[in-house]
Amino acid sequence: MSDVLGRWNHLPAEAAFSEILSCCGSRAWAEGMVRRRPLSDKATLIAASDEIWLGLAESEWMEAFSSHPRIGESGVAQSSGAQPAAWSAQEQREAAAAGDAVRMALAEANQKYERRFNHIFIVCATGKSGPEILEILQRRLQNDKETELHEAAEQQRQITQIRLEKWLSR
Repeated sequence: MSDVLGRWNHLPAEAAFSEILSCCGSRAWAEGMVRRRPLSDKATLIAASDEIWLGLAESEWMEAFSSHPRIGESGVAQSSGAQPAAWSAQEQREAAAAGDAVRMALAEANQKYERRFNHIFIVCATGKSGPEILEILQRRLQNDKETELHEAAEQQRQITQIRLEKWLSR
């Protein structure tokens, strides 16, 4: 068991909740993770995360989505805290390096996406360039609302897994 996971397993529930929330942004998800303690290893942690995430209501997914900055923007939601802000900046590093034309196209496509789906565009941006993300965003704009909600939820699940791994390696 990792030192981080061992310590977290023994924290008071409120402290454990506050710490794990930084990995996802959904309060219901974080509460579910705290209830699952003790978790013995990374595989058990990831499996519990996935199971809880997939069982959440749409409103709880939306809460997690709202904890992210828009792709191509440097800010992060006020309530997210320093750790998620640092992780978002790291995850979007390649997209942030895109030229002005790509950044402007991302901003326009983000607005169009939000008008169409009523939430920000969520993509697991780790390792993806600005042009790649723009292509994904434009493709996903063609989805119907139900398909897109599930695609966004899957992207959030992937982001959460990456953040859990980062959290364990602190």
